[in-house]
Amino acid sequence: MPEKISFPALPYLFASLLAVFALFGLWYAIGQPVLLPDAATPSHKLQCASYSPFDKDQSPFDQPFILRPERMDADLALLAKRFECVRTYSMTGLEEIPALARKHGLKLMLGAWVNGNPVDTQKEVDALIAAAKANPDVVTAVIVGNETLLRKEVTGARLAQLIGQVKAQVSQPVTYADVWEFWLQHPEVAPAVDFLTIHLLPYWEDEPAGIDDALGHVAQIREEFGRKFAPKDILIGETGWPSEGRQRETAVPSLVNQAKFIRGFVAMAEQHGWRYNLIEAFDQPWKRASEGAVGGYWGLFDADRQEKAVLAGPVSNLPNWPIWLGFSLAIFAAGLLVGGRPSSTRSALLLPLLAGLGAGSIALWCELAWVTSRFVGEWLWAAALVVLNLLVLAHAMLALGRRGRAFAWLEARGGWWIAAAGFAGAVMMLALVFDARYRSFPSAALLLPAVVYLCRPVAGPRRELTLLAAFVGLGIVPQLVEETLGNQQAIGWAVVSLLLTLALCRCLRQPPRAIAG
Repeated sequence: MPEKISFPALPYLFASLLAVFALFGLWYAIGQPVLLPDAATPSHKLQCASYSPFDKDQSPFDQPFILRPERMDADLALLAKRFECVRTYSMTGLEEIPALARKHGLKLMLGAWVNGNPVDTQKEVDALIAAAKANPDVVTAVIVGNETLLRKEVTGARLAQLIGQVKAQVSQPVTYADVWEFWLQHPEVAPAVDFLTIHLLPYWEDEPAGIDDALGHVAQIREEFGRKFAPKDILIGETGWPSEGRQRETAVPSLVNQAKFIRGFVAMAEQHGWRYNLIEAFDQPWKRASEGAVGGYWGLFDADRQEKAVLAGPVSNLPNWPIWLGFSLAIFAAGLLVGGRPSSTRSALLLPLLAGLGAGSIALWCELAWVTSRFVGEWLWAAALVVLNLLVLAHAMLALGRRGRAFAWLEARGGWWIAAAGFAGAVMMLALVFDARYRSFPSAALLLPAVVYLCRPVAGPRRELTLLAAFVGLGIVPQLVEETLGNQQAIGWAVVSLLLTLALCRCLRQPPRAIAG
């Protein structure tokens, strides 16, 4: 006769199935496709897109600075299928752009980079004038400077002088491009241009607009400028939405939100007859160094020149979500294997549920780190936190299941695991309080240690735990005030930080004992 199943197996099976369903639900909820009206079709091209001709391994700060003509040729061939024109920002290295645009039937809004160095600026302006005069059939407008006033690199009077210099030598309309507020702060610039080029990026506003309010904000500013500066025309020179990165107040970067904004904006612009340029053609990984993860993900195509489904078709926040589900299930199965057969009904319920929590949080942290890590130090930091989570998960699994020499080794060092989690929490909390603008919220990295050691405290180094608890706990309110209660990512980090603080405090109450080195 078959062996009878012992009683703990039933709750164990139930909890395991519940954890698997929860993991499936988590990744499906993130990755489920959304249907939206298309913005571009093979028979309907959009007006213009910002183009920076860098491969994913390049940046404008490279030395030596070498652009690849074959990359620009392939890029313009691809963009010609979707757009009527492209906007550029500098003349350096782009001498072949007019000929390539002509080859692929594209028009150009050609830009010169204006900065605080008068020699470099004059080189850019001279090259802009020469290209515009030599290519009147391709260059439809020229842009003298981009967000130069925002960066405080020249005065409004100097900028107006440069614009006048260009206007005197080219036949195309001449403009300058900046965030809409800086046109109001420097009224001397508007009389110098043929039309105004304003940047409207609701995500980056001082008071960010969420996706539900973003289009209304754009429409309001565009209409106000149209009235204030009539009869001069207004070009919306940059507008868009990021597909990855940290939330700013109610503004949430995601692929679905990017598609919602772009498709909604295009429909609104065409309805009102507005001129526009979308930012930007391709994701630019180099921008992450100065703007955080979000800076690298404004493209309508990714850095490999693959469609992101922003312009047409179903769109998903995580198209490869089945891969992450499989990764989670592998961690979950490994956790169950480490824990072994539970000896009680309580353990039979808790072991699979905790394994599921660990699997989900570790995979979420890995997915976030994959998007946000920019250099070796950040990759090592992310990897260290993955290792910490795996150690904590193994510790918890062995505590609930079979105990042996491996459990004894982990148990003897449990104080160091909670101290390491507290250190990571303190470092990230300080960063999010004092330098938050470009930093993502690392909630998934510390959720498992916080829960494990809150429920099962261990003794640790008392002075260190006290200091770490203070740093993490005291930062909760300031970061929430800074981010506002409309930021769900900030609230999630506050909850994890509170759990971690409570875990650190509970560990402080444990009788002191020697911690293995």
